[in-house]
Amino acid sequence: MARRNLDGSRAIVTGASSGIGRELVRQMAAAGTHVVALARREERLRSLAEESAAARGEVATVAGDVTDPEVRRRAVDTAQSRFGGLDILVNNAGIGAMGLFEDADPQRLRRVMEVNFFALVEMTRLALPLLRQASKPIIVNVSSILGRRGVPHSSEYSASKFAVHGFSESLRAELARHGVDVLVVSPGTTETEFFESVIERTGEASWPEHRPVSAAEVARKTLLAIQRGKHEIVPYLWGKVLLGMNRLSPALVDRLMARYV
Repeated sequence: MARRNLDGSRAIVTGASSGIGRELVRQMAAAGTHVVALARREERLRSLAEESAAARGEVATVAGDVTDPEVRRRAVDTAQSRFGGLDILVNNAGIGAMGLFEDADPQRLRRVMEVNFFALVEMTRLALPLLRQASKPIIVNVSSILGRRGVPHSSEYSASKFAVHGFSESLRAELARHGVDVLVVSPGTTETEFFESVIERTGEASWPEHRPVSAAEVARKTLLAIQRGKHEIVPYLWGKVLLGMNRLSPALVDRLMARYV
């Protein structure tokens, strides 16, 4: 993967109104990146643009649902018309649902997959022509450690993030000949509004308490990975521990997970 400078780059960040997405926009703009911030909450986007007014990079906003093809088109068109192209696509928008699979109806899975996977795939498809025109383009897919190890009460979310990982690995190989890099960011528990905004909560596991990582720290490590040309990062210590245990003994982790149903 290529090393790159954020200063003067042009980016799209989805899910930009809060959490990791908002921090990514703020830090990218401060570093001189021109960013199209896409999210549903227009007032949050407006305040983000105002906060970043003094930054070296410009922030343009597109309000709407990332699952809407017209909203995705507006984001790509804005990158082209305002900034003259696109160097970095950050697919960050995501939703979750909590509860046992047996208690959920099919619509829960379809909604999670629509936002977390299908919208990500179609945004990537739409942005590819612009990315291929850039000198050191990169696609950043914000996934989760649950895309590497599924856990109870999060079957739909885990499935959507496993799909993101598989898509990203395939895409990385396919796009290497065009010079387009693919980075997967796999956060663990992060200080965001994620758990307050799940679309459904029919139950949840009583996990051991671990200190969450700040959204600002995840964004900082993500931008460093973009600059250094990484394939994947896991910006969470306990996430690394879980994945290490799962590599050594998946059966042991299966038994541990069964305790939290």
